[in-house]
Amino acid sequence: MPTEKLTFTGHAGHSLAARLDRPSVGHLATAVFAHCFTCGKDIAAARRISDRLAAMGIAVLRFDFTGLGHSQGEFSNTHFTSNVDDLVLACRHMETLGHPVGLLIGHSLGGAAVLKAAAQVPSARAVVTIGAPCDPGHVAHHFARQIERIRQEGEAEVDLGGRPFTIRRAFLEDISAARLGEAIRTMRKALLVLHAPTDETVGIENASDIFLAAKHPKSFVTLDDADHLLTRAKDAEYAAELIATWSRRYLRIHQPAAPIGAPEGVVRVAEADPDGFLQDVIAGPRHYTRADEPKAFGGTDAGMTPYQFLAAALGACTSMTIRMYARRKGWPLTHVSVDVTHDKVHASDCRHCNGGEKVDVMHRRITLTGDLDPAQRSRLLEIAEKCPVHRTLHARIEIRTQLEPATVGQTAAGCPEAARGITG
Repeated sequence: MPTEKLTFTGHAGHSLAARLDRPSVGHLATAVFAHCFTCGKDIAAARRISDRLAAMGIAVLRFDFTGLGHSQGEFSNTHFTSNVDDLVLACRHMETLGHPVGLLIGHSLGGAAVLKAAAQVPSARAVVTIGAPCDPGHVAHHFARQIERIRQEGEAEVDLGGRPFTIRRAFLEDISAARLGEAIRTMRKALLVLHAPTDETVGIENASDIFLAAKHPKSFVTLDDADHLLTRAKDAEYAAELIATWSRRYLRIHQPAAPIGAPEGVVRVAEADPDGFLQDVIAGPRHYTRADEPKAFGGTDAGMTPYQFLAAALGACTSMTIRMYARRKGWPLTHVSVDVTHDKVHASDCRHCNGGEKVDVMHRRITLTGDLDPAQRSRLLEIAEKCPVHRTLHARIEIRTQLEPATVGQTAAGCPEAARGITG
């Protein structure tokens, strides 16, 4: 997905570094991602979730809070309230760019920040928390041994994730005073709470408290055995898919006009895993699925293969065509199912041809349920042969391909079907 570097002004006037992960085409909605305590915008989970959402048409702005990552300022001068202020300013910056933020996503303390900031972002219709504490003061357990020293001396250097940070008394006072209960109850946004029951950093009881404090619409989904930082790619991808599927119900996503020559719109297929074959398949703003290859061919079997999609197209079209005809005739057809299998065989009349030309054979088994007489069944079988996809597959098809101009870091990707010895 295209990534654009941005900067905007934070709460104290410093320049904050951000990345905007844009959809390749079809910018359907905009989200802002708030990272976890002392993390940054480039943490693996943030990148993976942003990439997956961008593939589904949702642009994501992820940024470094003041004093972290590539942003200016001193971390020691920040606190929870300043994080909330930075988050609100990030949303306002996106609005100035013509992309009002509809979705707020927060990880860990960033999740607490989006809950607090939600009321200050009128355009936001949905909020997602990932492993978030119900009380910002929860982060103090990371440096519990230094708390008394901080209170007495005004500040102390603490070790957080192997890095030194200066925590000041003002930070402790701020997180102690911060309360989320009222903000959660009155934010008037749809809420999705994602949390792992085995999270050892922020206990699952935090998710329960957030969920119970919120008013409907709200949803709570467990992330099974994921760790707090979602370090495994599959956990981050699962979270991204949940967010994208859930948020579409609440975001104002409009169907874009179909381009000339494509009445059903564009079907976009984009790599989700450059090291394997997993693909995001997007058709318009509401339809998303995945394609993959079997494990035996180097894939992860996380989606249908290209040939299975082809079989699905034939089966769906066959069933729909039969149903439309039976409905128009008023026939007692109660159910249709179509099984499609695909194989490659040598046609009997081509066995001795030079080069051994192959013919694709798709086997279609149709089951019709209902009090139909033999003549009606026979007619519906004839109608199945007239299904538009069936006719398309029998027609001479021209595939006209053009290569888009390359962008920085863009390379051509090979088709996994070539690995099966298929050439064209």
